[in-house]
Amino acid sequence: MTHSGPMDAEFDTVAEWTAEVALSLGPQYRIPAACRGSGRPSELDWLLAGLAPQPGDVMIDIGAGLGGPAAYAAERTGVQPVLVEPEPDACRAAVRLFGAPVVQADATALPFADGTASHAWCLGVLCTASGPDAQRAMLRELRRVLRPSGRAGLLVFLATQGRLDDPPEGNHFPSRAQLTDLLREAGLTETAAADPASLPDPPADWRERTATVEKELRRRFGDAPSFVTALEQSRRIGQLLHSGELVSQVIRLHRPE
Repeated sequence: MTHSGPMDAEFDTVAEWTAEVALSLGPQYRIPAACRGSGRPSELDWLLAGLAPQPGDVMIDIGAGLGGPAAYAAERTGVQPVLVEPEPDACRAAVRLFGAPVVQADATALPFADGTASHAWCLGVLCTASGPDAQRAMLRELRRVLRPSGRAGLLVFLATQGRLDDPPEGNHFPSRAQLTDLLREAGLTETAAADPASLPDPPADWRERTATVEKELRRRFGDAPSFVTALEQSRRIGQLLHSGELVSQVIRLHRPE
């Protein structure tokens, strides 16, 4: 989805700054920096175990941001990722970081033919849609670009109650029941789900590199309004997760024949 206001700060401006920091720190910082907010190693490993891509398979990363999860997948499985991202600065930053093919497009209107890919994932993106209709459109597009029997992964944030206390601006969090209905309406079959909290923590070197990136971002851009706004968005999501008003899940999906 194309964003504005606080979400534009988070997904476009700060994304480009994150790429600048990662490039200056060194190659080993690029994937951890570009995975901020879109998947820890254990979550990505769990999804990849279900997707089971083979070297050379095409995998579409919908709402790819800086492309960190796609680069992680390529490094571990040999998959050929294609990134789809609506924000122009994030697209440019992903190319600078990883050199992967990047298409600037909205998740509700993917510029690919039917059945283009055997695999796809969409990580932390569904809640950025404008509401249930846009979420349904995103999931239908995800199904459309998958080949029959293709596999997909989601990382989602789900509301556990009808009214959230101080939610981040621009986000729309479905309940678990609403997500189940959206998947059914889109023609996608859920095959497994996991609570990220039950999965292993990132390894020490990953945590150290992420912390270094965070520290450097604050040093360079800590007073910038866009950075302050993005931090506030993250703080609100963190508080809702801590209170239990939101939960996160990683979900494996299958497109039936």
